Amino acid sequence: MEKNRVVRLAGRLKDTRKYLGISQKTVADYIGIPRSSISDIESGKRKVDALELELFSKLYKFPVSYFYGEEQYEEQTIRLIARSAKGLTEADREKVLKFAQSFKKKTSYNRT
Repeated sequence: MEKNRVVRLAGRLKDTRKYLGISQKTVADYIGIPRSSISDIESGKRKVDALELELFSKLYKFPVSYFYGEEQYEEQTIRLIARSAKGLTEADREKVLKFAQSFKKKTSYNRT
């Protein structure tokens, strides 16, 4: 059971880093460990301590609970989009909203 949790945590950390487009070196520099340790963590060869996980969480802007699999990816993606839109002008936020609505309509047509 413990091995499954380590593998799931490792996969979430790796997938999130790749999703955000952050290099292992950037993560290593931020956390203060060698890049090879990031590789070991992401492959499940090395466990993550609580302080390191907190730093991953801060860097990736995802709650710690997400990495344990307690929060759904869709919910987190929506929060990430909302955070990204925060710095936009009102006009740009309107464009993003219209794009999302048109994309949603387009994907619902493809399901039927």
